[in-house]
Amino acid sequence: MKENNYTIVDNNLYNDYNYLYDVIDYTLEHEKVNNAIFSIVFVGDEEIHDINKKYRQVDRITDVISFAFEDNEDLMYNGIRMLGDIYICIPQMKRQAKDFGHSEKRELSFLATHGLLHLLGYDHMKEEDEKVMFSLQELILNDKDIKR
Repeated sequence: MKENNYTIVDNNLYNDYNYLYDVIDYTLEHEKVNNAIFSIVFVGDEEIHDINKKYRQVDRITDVISFAFEDNEDLMYNGIRMLGDIYICIPQMKRQAKDFGHSEKRELSFLATHGLLHLLGYDHMKEEDEKVMFSLQELILNDKDIKR
């Protein structure tokens, strides 16, 4: 039985994100993820700055940070994958959408997909890994007709 359980905690920062459920569900389906739990939390500049400094030792605001709980994708608890948490900085998302000249829907969908792929083990530390991850993000967003 396929059942994924995730929550989006908006912290009253962004109320127009219902489309995000479809993007997330499609990403999970595309990656054949079943029985998984994770959270997406919308935060402000100060909170993401604090998280970035504390956990990554990077003293600046960023757009998205993922904390993967899995070290091994085959590890399950009572048949459920515990993926982790994704923090998305809403003010930074809005700035980036404006800077990149595309919609907030596109930017928020990109950041959520990016964060979720990190929870699923994708990374972009090496050039070849970056090509794989970013191509997959574009494929998912294009399939959902969320264009630049």
